[in-house]
Amino acid sequence: MTPRLAAARALAAVLNGKASLNSALPIQLERVEARDRGLTQELAFGTARWEPRLALLAQQLLQKPFKAADADLYALLLLGLYQLFYTRIPAHAAIAETVGCADALKKTWAKGLLNAVLRGAQREGEALLANLERDPVVRTAHPRWLQKALKAAWPEQWEAVCAANNEHPPMTLRVNRRHHSRDAYLALLADAGIAASACQFSTDGITLANALDVNGLPGFAEGWVSVQDEAAQLAASLLELKPGQRVLDACCAPGGKTCHLLEHTPALGYVLGIDLEAKRLQRVEQNLARLGLSAELRAADGRDTAAWWDGVPFQRILLDAPCSATGVIRRHPDIKLTRQADDIPALASLQGELLDAMWGALEVGGILLYATCSVLPMENSDTIGAFLSRTPGARELDLPLVAGVRQPHGRQLFPQSGQHDGFYYAKLMKIAAAGGR
Repeated sequence: MTPRLAAARALAAVLNGKASLNSALPIQLERVEARDRGLTQELAFGTARWEPRLALLAQQLLQKPFKAADADLYALLLLGLYQLFYTRIPAHAAIAETVGCADALKKTWAKGLLNAVLRGAQREGEALLANLERDPVVRTAHPRWLQKALKAAWPEQWEAVCAANNEHPPMTLRVNRRHHSRDAYLALLADAGIAASACQFSTDGITLANALDVNGLPGFAEGWVSVQDEAAQLAASLLELKPGQRVLDACCAPGGKTCHLLEHTPALGYVLGIDLEAKRLQRVEQNLARLGLSAELRAADGRDTAAWWDGVPFQRILLDAPCSATGVIRRHPDIKLTRQADDIPALASLQGELLDAMWGALEVGGILLYATCSVLPMENSDTIGAFLSRTPGARELDLPLVAGVRQPHGRQLFPQSGQHDGFYYAKLMKIAAAGGR
């Protein structure tokens, strides 16, 4: 299968609301020659990244939109536009190869249409885009609902957030302190000719100058290092872990934070990781095994405490709650295609329910760290504020962070160019059980 056809099929599944790129693309990559997989990924992710802009351009070029049954053709058109405006692929090759995919889709009738529209874009696209630049959707390449939400929440930062979302994310490592110090691992990277620098906020974090295959990292198979964003690495230190503690990592997949907790404080008494889907826990098991760590894992809905809790309170709970993931769009650009405005209140409701459930499993004097990879206040500061107002036994603790900006509750980190992703943290202590007991 050609890279363009594979990328188009993955994107069509996303456009149809049937999958994310993370689930649709691997299926297609298996059908592509190994040498072409990098191009396939670049085409799929790049097109998703600029889709809001490309979609408005396509509207200008098409006489009428494609039918729902032709989402694959629409994906092909977007792929063609992406190649013309955002890659160094020669225009004649981009157009010919993209149009040729219509044969494989058994839609030969569309070849003339695709060819005409893409050649029109080649001639007139720059001028059309320039005229459209007044529209913030085009200027920021974010769907209108999200652009408006970001502007309303962050009038001073929203454009920088959008710009960071449109960049390629950095590759950040977490050094396993059980094997090496960060400085020692930086020396190993230097010896291997790999350019890297220490992260600003995480004491275990390293950012690579250029992304590379993990198998090229010194000691990766032996568990010396893992890939994890800097903002996510902050959870372990914020939890104030101590030897012997019972720790719960709720919504733990894919397990990066679970592993970091165990690396950070090896003598923890008991670590339980729960996640809604058993399939996702397989990734957690793989990460634990590579690092030589162990934790109990259970597939369960965090709100159903009877399904996963033995009744013995935890001293520490990390709730990395399901969220809109609007802080990690640069890693998952198809969020622009799949997330909708009405998802946010539903997610905030779920987050509140999870907080209420986890709170019952926390011992008096214990700490719950709430985290999301969202930059929307409804899921973050607003959710924590509502929880505190209905939970008299909860007290918010200060966060020893200089990253991000302080909020009415917690601290918001924005995606930074070449640095950490967008993230949110709030730290709560249980000062009394329900009813003041």
